[in-house]
Amino acid sequence: MSEAPRAPGPKSDGRGRSLGEQVCYAALDLGTNNCRLLIATPAGGSFRVVEAYSRIVRLGEGLSHSGRLSEAAMERALAALKVSGEKVRRRKVVKFRAIATQACRMAANGQAFVNRVANETGVKLQIITPQEEARLSVTGCLNLLDDRHEAALVVDVGGGSTELSWVDLKAAPTVGPPPVRAWLSVPIGVVTLAERFPEGEVPTEGWFRQMVDHVKAEIAAFKRADPMKPLFEADKAHLVGTSGAITSLAGMHLRLPRYDRNRVDGIWMTRDQCDAAAGSLLALSAAERAAQPCIGPDRADLVLAGAAILQAVQEQWPCSRVRVADRGLREGILLSLMSERAGRRRRKRRRGRAPKRAIAAE
Repeated sequence: MSEAPRAPGPKSDGRGRSLGEQVCYAALDLGTNNCRLLIATPAGGSFRVVEAYSRIVRLGEGLSHSGRLSEAAMERALAALKVSGEKVRRRKVVKFRAIATQACRMAANGQAFVNRVANETGVKLQIITPQEEARLSVTGCLNLLDDRHEAALVVDVGGGSTELSWVDLKAAPTVGPPPVRAWLSVPIGVVTLAERFPEGEVPTEGWFRQMVDHVKAEIAAFKRADPMKPLFEADKAHLVGTSGAITSLAGMHLRLPRYDRNRVDGIWMTRDQCDAAAGSLLALSAAERAAQPCIGPDRADLVLAGAAILQAVQEQWPCSRVRVADRGLREGILLSLMSERAGRRRRKRRRGRAPKRAIAAE
């Protein structure tokens, strides 16, 4: 008896992916505090998230004192990167970019760690400059810029640094992003600030004020963005705040029973609401903050440092509202990768049509 004929398998694109299978891109951001991966597929002019992964690894723990990444911190990061690499391979991602930021930039053994990551996980990290970090953060937050204002300040609060980008919304082109008139990278993030100003048993307003003033002095020394100051003083500008600390503040403000990205991303908070949320946190002990559903034990000792950074920015660059962004670097990387691939396809199509026109002309 002969075997029943087998049904033909799905056609392949030549890379082991069936033609009906979704095309995936991936972006990984290894920061001073977090390792975050996003896998997505294009959807119109944006993308649809296929899989997300995030782990607090505290890669920069103790770095401000030792100047080096510790073995324990590197092991935590390696574990998260191995998981990330497996997810990327399983999804058969067509384009993957993995970046490392301030911790690897400033550590004496930062490049050695990047080499070790490539050998042990297959993930090839690229240590990016502060300028590119700021650019990618703005790209990731483009949909949250409100063109009813004349300017915006995108504030990306990381674990080891804070990037500030002053965006001119008046000069926004009909196609493409609005111009960034000035950018600043302050080598202070929630981890480094918390280590510089230890909390003690009970948080106090004086301790919090020290953190605010320390960050404010760094920002005040930067003068290149001063031509945009009148727009902020006239309340014709707004902030966009992207960081885990700022989204935690928003969760506190909304009194969420558990963190919900859909309710946090894109919401507006007034200056008074930001101050009230920070005040509520300051009234809690570290253990009480850890019990908050939008903070948890991993952020309990860092969230007030993030609130201090936000307050310093708001005092130096006053405006009545801040838009909360649960997005940033990873989204900026994904949009850039998808844009580059679409551009290459358009160029290939144009080159492919050229010979046909030449033959017809003959």
